[in-house]
Amino acid sequence: MRNKIKALVLVSLAAVTVITGCSKQVSSEGNIGSQVHHEIIGIDPGAGLMKQAAQAINDYDLKDWKLVEGSSAAMTAALDKAYKAKKPIIITGWTPHWMFAKYELKYLNDPKGVFGKDEQIHTIVRNNLKKDAPSAYTMLDRFEWTPEEMAVVMSAIIDGKKPEEAAAAWVKDNADKVDGWVKDLAPEKSKKLKLAYVAWDSEIASTNVVKAVLEEKLGYKVEMLQVEAGPMWAGISDGSADAIVAAWLPTTHKDYYDKYKGKFEDLGPNLNGTKLGLVVPTYMNINSIEELNSK
Repeated sequence: MRNKIKALVLVSLAAVTVITGCSKQVSSEGNIGSQVHHEIIGIDPGAGLMKQAAQAINDYDLKDWKLVEGSSAAMTAALDKAYKAKKPIIITGWTPHWMFAKYELKYLNDPKGVFGKDEQIHTIVRNNLKKDAPSAYTMLDRFEWTPEEMAVVMSAIIDGKKPEEAAAAWVKDNADKVDGWVKDLAPEKSKKLKLAYVAWDSEIASTNVVKAVLEEKLGYKVEMLQVEAGPMWAGISDGSADAIVAAWLPTTHKDYYDKYKGKFEDLGPNLNGTKLGLVVPTYMNINSIEELNSK
């Protein structure tokens, strides 16, 4: 009888130990806020994505949370460091981006719709470009590709190729598609064009591809102007830049679009299937922005 009682006691103690251990593990895993110091790693302060992230902090009542300003490069460096160590991290993210090919990531659900619906990237040109550079205007109007095609260029750049080399290789490997953009267009040799862009990996890829096509196929001399979003739109509106293929709409660049409306021409989307939001590695036990309140 004593042996049976002793056995039951030992089983009970073992069960308590297992339950306690599990509780500690769940508590440790669930305390995401403290593990990431209640920080969301952001990008450039002027980006529309940062404005939406700040709104998310407000709308989801994340009083203890801080949005850390920085750059795209600083954000991906922080992600790489955390990912390799399998540590939690929360970042502002967007698609298309090479990081989704390199790491296993997921967007946090946004039930309040703060980050809006999926976006498009539009081509915007200055007024009168059609008259001043008709072949460039038509090529830019025809320019359209997919997130998967863009990813090829982005990945090549991340792997060490110079942007212009990665773009030239893509243009060579996709001759049929490129020929469709320039079909029956007359070269305008030595005519100068200025393409403005923001230093996002996606826009570095697309702007370099467009530059390569305009130069190789139509003879233009193209200058690339790397600026922040505000100056990019201002340049198009005042004519100091000729075109951008980096307008994220209808949400990210909405303020600039509305501010300068009438001072540019929108040629429509050159890429469909973009997305914005808060992003975490898939190994993190969280699925929604709402959970940041309790975790």
